[in-house]
Amino acid sequence: MDRMIYTALTGVNAAMDRQRMVANNLANASTPGFRQEIFAVKAATLTDGSLDARAMARGSVRGADMGAAKVNATGQPLDIAVEGAALIAFQAPGGGEFYSRRGDLRVTPTGLLENGEGLPVLGEGGAPISVPAGAQIRLASDGSLLASDPAQPDAEPAILDRIKLVSAAGSPLAKGIDSFLKVLGGGVLPGDPTARLRTGALEQSNVETAETLVQMIEAQRAFEQRLKVIQTAGELDEAGSGLLRMA
Repeated sequence: MDRMIYTALTGVNAAMDRQRMVANNLANASTPGFRQEIFAVKAATLTDGSLDARAMARGSVRGADMGAAKVNATGQPLDIAVEGAALIAFQAPGGGEFYSRRGDLRVTPTGLLENGEGLPVLGEGGAPISVPAGAQIRLASDGSLLASDPAQPDAEPAILDRIKLVSAAGSPLAKGIDSFLKVLGGGVLPGDPTARLRTGALEQSNVETAETLVQMIEAQRAFEQRLKVIQTAGELDEAGSGLLRMA
């Protein structure tokens, strides 16, 4: 009987993890550039000699849905939407790179270019982009950051850096609990010189709220069904013990 209980318990754990994933997608339905997570459950079969003893459920986030989302014009000069499948490179809090399509950029009081989550945007050389104090900046469609001096309005703008836009083609990506994409096993993605931006616009989340609410209901029902299996197993165990006491 314990086999039935432990097998059902793994299903309960998988259902709980699925609920967390769905809740995270729902919470980010209005986050610019968010890519909804994809959850999958697979059987981890335990064998006893030549027989399959039982199959445990193992569920986890397997990646992200990279499908396109709606792009809305904002009129803000530092808002960008990436065209095609390219990604924007950001500096991870612990060092290294991770990737997103969130393009609500801003310049901090210290001159650092970052997005709405406070993550530094990386330039082509892999270092965070800094903006000189007092400079007027704008972004070109290829990701170049152009700066001009307000005191010299007729002077040609200088190119400070170019936002590192990368291609994930052929590279397996993993989505962490921080909702950012990383190269599976470590490493960085190569730059994509053909990538283009749409300025003054933001790409929205690709989470469909109504569909995600349905997924939440399904995950809750699956959780309840697996709990029912554990309850039934307990009742059967008690009934068997009662029969043994009567013998």
